[in-house]
Amino acid sequence: MRAHQFRAMNCEIILMAEGYPTRTLEGFEAAESFIHSNEQRFTRFSERSELTHLNRSAGNWFRASPDLFEIVNQSLHSYKKTHGLFDPSILPDLKRAGYDRTLDEVQRLGADPQPVERFMGRDLTLDMIQLDVASSSILLPADMQIDLGGIAKGWIAEHAARLLSQFAITCAVSAGGDMFLIGTPEGADHWEVELEDPRDPSQNIITLRVGQGAVATSSVMKRVWRQGTASRHHLIDPRSHEPVETDWLCVTVIAPQMQIAETFAKAALIGGVQFASEAISQYPDISILAVDKNGQLIDMQETENVH
Repeated sequence: MRAHQFRAMNCEIILMAEGYPTRTLEGFEAAESFIHSNEQRFTRFSERSELTHLNRSAGNWFRASPDLFEIVNQSLHSYKKTHGLFDPSILPDLKRAGYDRTLDEVQRLGADPQPVERFMGRDLTLDMIQLDVASSSILLPADMQIDLGGIAKGWIAEHAARLLSQFAITCAVSAGGDMFLIGTPEGADHWEVELEDPRDPSQNIITLRVGQGAVATSSVMKRVWRQGTASRHHLIDPRSHEPVETDWLCVTVIAPQMQIAETFAKAALIGGVQFASEAISQYPDISILAVDKNGQLIDMQETENVH
């Protein structure tokens, strides 16, 4: 298994592939280029990105690329499936919590200790977004701003893996907690995916055996910073408009598609045991594992009541 590593999307990217050496190297180059170019399209930290142009158009129809239209459409489906726990329209709350620049900048320079007051005007919900399939156009309500962050990263990871699979027999793309796997390593019927201990990233808490598909992890321990005397993280609870307070440090979801894995990892971390239990019963093709503050691993498939 060959590997290629670089940094993008504020995380470490690892590409893995088996096949003819020259072809896998070509695949690594193509996948890396794809990841970098799409990061620039969907980031909120560039004035030239397509997402920035969409946010600036709020209140007016915006003709989107097919890819941006697809990601926004996926976001709307995810919002409905999670009863609003997955909500990209929390961008103003992220900024208010100090995440108004790239994570590297916020962690290096610190966040503004004086958070901006939350806008108390009309309540905006993601399902107010209108889509016109025929013209690939999006209408954000006036005053709405969205951050595609995790779902865009997952979309990029899965599509990069599918691109890499054109050059390799077996391959995988890992992007800071999001992983998409195609095929299985030679001589094996599964992938071994190490789940790190959120309290000590140098230690692994379990090695998962998974087949082709997606693995996504959401954590309150990764994207963290200080805002004045307060510790902040990037997972906003849409119900409180604040970084979520949860008994779980991280949630990992195994699913057939990256959109599903990313959606339910974030929503389960925010919604806790009750949401995770409901998700397992409604979507039998997903697996949910959580790590609590004591470092205990909880497999939601094996328990109905977690105390």
